[in-house]
Amino acid sequence: MTANDACRIAEERLARWVREHAAAVRGYLLGTVRRPDIADDLLQEVFQRAWQARDRYREEGHERAFLLRIADRLVIDRSRRLGIEINIDEATWRTVEPPSSAELPLDELASSETSEELTAALNELTLPQRRVLLLRYFGQMSFEEIAGTLGCPLGTALSHCRRGLAALRKLLTAKSI
Repeated sequence: MTANDACRIAEERLARWVREHAAAVRGYLLGTVRRPDIADDLLQEVFQRAWQARDRYREEGHERAFLLRIADRLVIDRSRRLGIEINIDEATWRTVEPPSSAELPLDELASSETSEELTAALNELTLPQRRVLLLRYFGQMSFEEIAGTLGCPLGTALSHCRRGLAALRKLLTAKSI
């Protein structure tokens, strides 16, 4: 195989990854950083890092897990760099950031009442619980893959998921009463 063939194959693989996995990776990023602009920047960085690691990637059928592992590391690195970040609510954000004239489909979804309740409930969870649930939902990762991505034992990943789901159930049930 020539170098040109290898580069062409890597380009096709990355294009397919963007088509098939970008929405899930962005969903995970949006769930962790809670700001669409930052999630979009990190998404670009995920695919840039995937391209840089193209020679080290081995086809094993874990593409989404590979991309989500990169995304998770970027989120952790970002939070370490910034330290404690202050999050503001949507109303305050609108006063700080001018409104966009174009509504994105995800923005329309986020504006629905159900989505707002779920987002608020997710924000009540601990960071490890939120990360596990988002990796499970957006990444469709097995608990073994989640434990590997987060660098924790399998039992810990399972425990974070169980506690996170129980907390979500309690929070969402309390809102509907």
